[in-house]
Amino acid sequence: MAKVCEDNLCEEMSEIEKFALLDEVINDYDKKESNLIQILHITQAIFGFLPATVQSFIAEKMDLPISKIGGVVTFYTYFTTEPKGKYIISVCLGTACYVRGGKNIMVKLKELLGIDVGETTEDMKFTLQVVRCMGACSLAPAIRINEKVYKSVNPNKLQQILKQYK
Repeated sequence: MAKVCEDNLCEEMSEIEKFALLDEVINDYDKKESNLIQILHITQAIFGFLPATVQSFIAEKMDLPISKIGGVVTFYTYFTTEPKGKYIISVCLGTACYVRGGKNIMVKLKELLGIDVGETTEDMKFTLQVVRCMGACSLAPAIRINEKVYKSVNPNKLQQILKQYK
């Protein structure tokens, strides 16, 4: 099995090297349609997202219609066709977080970052998204930056939190 993107290795690879690695992954999975989701997961790890050119490459190599690849990519929310920032900021807008000020957190983050939900800052540092629950309801509102959860957040704490990632 191909060794894929440990220690951010893929960030330093050229496009040609990424496509060569993807070709190896597809071959390792025997080009089987039943392995498509796993191949797409690995592909997203390699490229960071699944643009049309990459989807076409997979379709051609696996002898599948591009519509099949596109259908899977758009069905699962894990997959993205747009590049994401280094830091994914997820704002919880589940009931507890929303009632305790989650909407105000979102408004302030949009202002601080200069982006809307689903967008990425120009420097590719931050992507802003909404989630419905993080399981931190007792300490709402909550946000997550990549894997770190911040609880009992208020708009005044956001600049200090973001400073850690700049």
